[in-house]
Amino acid sequence: MSAARPLSALRTIAVITAVPLLLTACGYGSDSTDDDKRPAVAAGAKKLSADEVKIGYFPNLTHATALVGVQEGLFQKELGGTTIKASTFNAGPSEIEALNAGSIDIGWIGPSPAINGYTKSKGKSLRIISGSASGGVKLVVNPKKIKSLKDVKGKKIATPQFGNTQDVAFLNWASEQGWKVDAQSGKGDVSVVRTDNKITPDAYKSGSIDGAWVPEPTASKLVAEGGKVLLDESDLWPDKKFVITNIIVSQKFLKEHPDVVEAVLRGSVKTNEWINTNPDKAKAAANSALEKLSGKALPANVIDPAWKSIAFLDDPLASTLGTEAEHAVKAGLLDKPDLKGIYDLAPLDKVLEAEGKDKVDDAGLGAE
Repeated sequence: MSAARPLSALRTIAVITAVPLLLTACGYGSDSTDDDKRPAVAAGAKKLSADEVKIGYFPNLTHATALVGVQEGLFQKELGGTTIKASTFNAGPSEIEALNAGSIDIGWIGPSPAINGYTKSKGKSLRIISGSASGGVKLVVNPKKIKSLKDVKGKKIATPQFGNTQDVAFLNWASEQGWKVDAQSGKGDVSVVRTDNKITPDAYKSGSIDGAWVPEPTASKLVAEGGKVLLDESDLWPDKKFVITNIIVSQKFLKEHPDVVEAVLRGSVKTNEWINTNPDKAKAAANSALEKLSGKALPANVIDPAWKSIAFLDDPLASTLGTEAEHAVKAGLLDKPDLKGIYDLAPLDKVLEAEGKDKVDDAGLGAE
C-alpha cells in the first residue's frame, strides 16, 4: 500500500468530529466487563513490585494473544505471585478511558485508538510496547452483485464505524482506485455504510449492503451467509503484514512497575510462540475463552477460516502504524499527528533477546 501524502489543510470540523470516533478502531460498542475469575496463583509464588496487574482486551480473535494467554495461564506463570485481573472491552474509547483512569494498566488495542490516545494526551498517556496480531481484515461482497474489484464502484459497502481502522483502510483503497468519497457522509462513487459489526451479517442478508470491509470473525460470518472474499487487506501491504492489534501500557505503570510489564511481555511472547506452534489447540482455547465471555462459541465454518487469516507476532510493525495514520490524514479524518515517542520497545527487546529472538524496529518513533 503506498504511503499517503499528508494534507496541507484539513477542515476543522472533520478533525474535531473524527478524533474521538477514531478511537473506536475495531470495537463493537462501549461496554466493559470485569472478569473476576482470576487465574490461580501458585502457592508460595513470589510477588513482583505490584500486587496485581490489570489488563484489558476485546473478546475478538484479533486479540487472541490475550484470550489464550489468560485462558492457559501463560501470563500468570510469568507473573508469579502478582495476580492478573482481566477486563474485556467492546470499543477503543472505553479501553483508553480505563487506561487513563488507572482501571487497567496494560491493554490490547487497535492502531487508531492507540494513535489517538497518544496524541490527545500530547504524548503523556501511553506507550506501545509490543505487537500482537496482523491481518484478519477482508472485503467480502455479494457475488451476485459484485464480481470484480471494479464492480465495487456504485455499491454500498459497510465498514464498522466512522473513522475506525477499517473505515480508514477502505476510504484509502477507494481513493487509490480513483474514486471520490466524502469521508464525513460516506457518499460518493461508492457508498460507505457505517454499520456495527454485530449487525453487519443481518444487513448483508437483508440486501441493505452489497459487501463489507471488516475484521474477523465478521468477514467469515459473511462468507458463511454466501458472501465471497474479494480482497484480503494483507495483500495490499509489504510482506502481507500490517498491525491490527498492539499492546499498550500506561506510562505511569511502566515507570513504576517495569518488572511487571516485562513479565506480561514474556507471557505475550511465550503465548504467541505457543499459538504458532499449536495452532489447533490455540484456536480451541481462544474459542473456549470467547464462549465464556459471550456465552456462545464460534462455529467451525466461521472460526476456521478466520483463524487462518490472522498472524500472531511480537513485532509491532511500526512502519505500518505510521502509514495507517497517514491514510487517516489523507482521508481528512485526522490532523497530522506527531507520533515520536509512541513506542517503547526496550522491555520487549530485552525479553526477545533472552528468548533468542530478533529485536524489533520502532521505525524511528521510539521514546528518547
